[in-house]
Amino acid sequence: MWLILLLPFAGSFAAALLRPGARTAAASIAGVTALAGTILVGLLYPALAGGGLLESRVEWLPSLGLNLVLRLDGLSWVFAMMVLAIGFLVVLYARYYMSPEDPVPRFFSFLLAFMGAMLGLVLSGNLVQLAFFWEMTSLVSFLLIGYWHQNESARTAARMALLVTATGGLCLLIGVVLIGKIVGSYDLQVVLSAGETIKAHPLYKPVLILILIGAFSKSAQFPFHFWLPHAMAAPTPVSAYLHSATMVKAGIFVMMRLWPVLAGTDTWYFVVTLTGITTLMIGAWAAIFQQDLKGLLAYSTISHLGIITLLLGIGSPLALVAAIFHTLNHATFKASLFMAAGIIDHEAGTRDLRKLSGLYRFMPITATLAMVAAAAMAGVPLLNGFLSKEMLLAEALEDYNDTWLDQALPYLVTVALIFSVLYSVRFIHKTFFGPPPQLDRVPHEAPRWMRVPIEVLVLACLLIGIVPAITIGPVLSLAAASVLGERMPVYSLAIWHGFNFPLFLSVVAMVLGTFAYVIFARRLNAMSAPPLVGLLKGRRMFDAALYWLVTGARWVLPRAGTSRLQPQLRILVSVACLAGVLPFLSHGYSLGTRLGTVLDPGFGMLWVIGAVLAIAGAWQAKYHRLAAVVLVSGVGMISCISFVWLSAPDLALTQLLVETVTTVLLLLGLRWLPQRLPDVWPEHHTPSRVRFRRGRDLLLAVLAGAGMALISYAVMTRPLPATISRYFVEQSYVAAGGRNVVNVILVDFRAFDTFGEITVLAIVALTVFSLLRRFRPAGESVGLPKQQLRQDAYDDAGEGRERGDTLSDYLLAPRVIIEWLFPVIIVFALYLLIRGHDLPGGGFAAGVTMSIALVLQYIASGTRHVEARLRVRPINWMAIGLLGAAGTGAGAMLFDRPFLTSWFRYLDLPVIGKVPAATALLFDLGVYLLVVGATGVILIAIAHQSIRTPVRRKSPPVDPAPEHV
Repeated sequence: MWLILLLPFAGSFAAALLRPGARTAAASIAGVTALAGTILVGLLYPALAGGGLLESRVEWLPSLGLNLVLRLDGLSWVFAMMVLAIGFLVVLYARYYMSPEDPVPRFFSFLLAFMGAMLGLVLSGNLVQLAFFWEMTSLVSFLLIGYWHQNESARTAARMALLVTATGGLCLLIGVVLIGKIVGSYDLQVVLSAGETIKAHPLYKPVLILILIGAFSKSAQFPFHFWLPHAMAAPTPVSAYLHSATMVKAGIFVMMRLWPVLAGTDTWYFVVTLTGITTLMIGAWAAIFQQDLKGLLAYSTISHLGIITLLLGIGSPLALVAAIFHTLNHATFKASLFMAAGIIDHEAGTRDLRKLSGLYRFMPITATLAMVAAAAMAGVPLLNGFLSKEMLLAEALEDYNDTWLDQALPYLVTVALIFSVLYSVRFIHKTFFGPPPQLDRVPHEAPRWMRVPIEVLVLACLLIGIVPAITIGPVLSLAAASVLGERMPVYSLAIWHGFNFPLFLSVVAMVLGTFAYVIFARRLNAMSAPPLVGLLKGRRMFDAALYWLVTGARWVLPRAGTSRLQPQLRILVSVACLAGVLPFLSHGYSLGTRLGTVLDPGFGMLWVIGAVLAIAGAWQAKYHRLAAVVLVSGVGMISCISFVWLSAPDLALTQLLVETVTTVLLLLGLRWLPQRLPDVWPEHHTPSRVRFRRGRDLLLAVLAGAGMALISYAVMTRPLPATISRYFVEQSYVAAGGRNVVNVILVDFRAFDTFGEITVLAIVALTVFSLLRRFRPAGESVGLPKQQLRQDAYDDAGEGRERGDTLSDYLLAPRVIIEWLFPVIIVFALYLLIRGHDLPGGGFAAGVTMSIALVLQYIASGTRHVEARLRVRPINWMAIGLLGAAGTGAGAMLFDRPFLTSWFRYLDLPVIGKVPAATALLFDLGVYLLVVGATGVILIAIAHQSIRTPVRRKSPPVDPAPEHV
């Protein structure tokens, strides 16, 4: 099953590597991928036919119940086949639909990525995993809907779909977390067996509402239906795939998947049924008045999704069977109709029903196929739509509870079916019959292979409608039994059930729908929006909601936030102080029973020096930034010496290296900061408000520092509690093969945390790089420094000298020394990397050491000199490091171990003897590469400021002063 899931993503990656004009190659990759997946899923049918269940589990975070689980039963098999089989047909269709001028490989890459996301959703055996793939479908659908990003309508539609479905996905995730809290597990098998527990829990209704909001938003149910018609700005293959068979069925799938857990209550019945019938009515009514072919099909899709939701809301086993049946039927006839609409648009040059007519004489094959599919949509006998429509009417007529909604369902459903027949007849008559169209081109049939997908789907409509028990019966039974289990009802898929009331209502709907079109055809063609419903403009309401949201945020921002860092820091420290004080207000403050140790005078003097440096640094930050940086770095060095004093060499080494590279980068950044504004008040006449602010900040700083000191002292006077640190000390060598406990924690016990941290580090580095690329220094920072001006003036005045000679002369010795030290530092960095598992060092320390080597090269030799002789590609280092760390973790999964499980052995090598070998070293190597790359990319971004910033004004002449150079 893992192969089935990974195939689309591999195909997506392969298609993304093709050149923009490789349309056939990209289509071939996508087609082979979808076809191979279809075959692989189809071969699993015998294992499921008897009610079997296939499951593949990979431990990820077993302690939190978060494992990677693929679960295949009848329902997920049907949806997976629908995703892959229709996906293959859409790929074949898109090969001829997409223009060679478009970047078609990108389109197929997005399409395959979406296919993989949908497969991940329907195959997920863990609810958190399902929510992850749910959001992935929202993200990739955003890319597909906005594929023609040069069109404003496509961009707006993509943004609208993403905001609506992603917000619903957030609600779904919260609901999933609550289910995990109720059940105690996110495993789908455990959740499905805990239906009564969930329904009896006080959190049942919040869970139900949150899950339904997610499902309704994805499946375009009222009031979230408005995004779907706007999504028709996407290419027609996207509409045929996402908006008929896959994306809009994701919410349907979740409701079916959790039907045994959530259905069967009055809340479920009223919320889901009322939403379904409302969506059905609104979608059908709006479809009647659409003048755009895809607009008509979009609203009809909303209507039919309402039918499925209505059936799920009824809550009976037979209604669930009908819902699954109509899901399959809708996917077949709606995908074929979207493709036919795309052919009409492709060959006629328009989708406007007011301009189309009489196309049957120009494209009879496409017209015939479209008419059969539209008839299936209307529920004409001997077509698949007729059978599921009869099941809908039969369930609507059943008396399940004595409520107004239950009594009104037969009438409302019949009216909606009348609308369905009306817009289907209008689609057929207005497009294919009547006088020849007045178009700019002569329509003609599409290429043969472009019609094949429609022919296959229409053939399925016919076969299912004529011999349903043979064609769809086993598949429908397989899917329904996997959800219902022992509640599986007895039903018949026979074409003829005699003259009964559902058949009577069906005939009434077809007759009245056709008759209504005959009467109102001209009026319908003249209308631009549906009455009543047309007043509710979804896009206008969406834009208004966004406007008020942004306006509200802009109102709150100046009142709750600030653009200055000092007030932000003040708020942060104040809240932290308040949070620290609250426990002592209720429990008091007391010291422990342990006696304090005798203070070593040398250690005490060390911290007195540190305190003086810290106070001086804070004081100089107002007047002299360079002095402040140097003083604060001195505080860091005091901390480093303290670690050595307290026998923590690993921390001391890391502190020393980090202080070094951070100080250098800060010094480089100071060059481009704007000058401080002078005080605007006279000397020795500081305003009272300024004195108040400074006093307040001083008081806050003293309170925060004193509070931390008191808490620390209270903790140190108490015995060391039984914490997990003892476990790390005892198991570091036994379980992980390393004596350096700190490094073992980073690369083994807490490797997942480290992996997240290096990922964040990579994101931060790229963000800084992106910001600095567009950064332009303040005007007063653009000119050359005074020292450089003096050097240039001296060089200009000297005979036979060029500008830069003085700089080169006095940096000659440091440059030579640093160039000699460069390989030495590299070897030292590798030494720290290799020894890190047993002795102070590790990937992070080694990476910072290597970064110091690069920083020194840039400082001593200059940006141009270094980059002319040393090719530094920090982004590549970051990519290789992150992929290497992830690959090391994923390698454990090949041996059925959780992600990032390490392995270690002692290898007996000739001559050398026994040497330790641990896979954690490979993970540490990834950390090393990423740290080097992240530091390097920030360094290069800062260094390039000096070589690309133009001199905007001529520098004033400066008298040469060689004695000061």
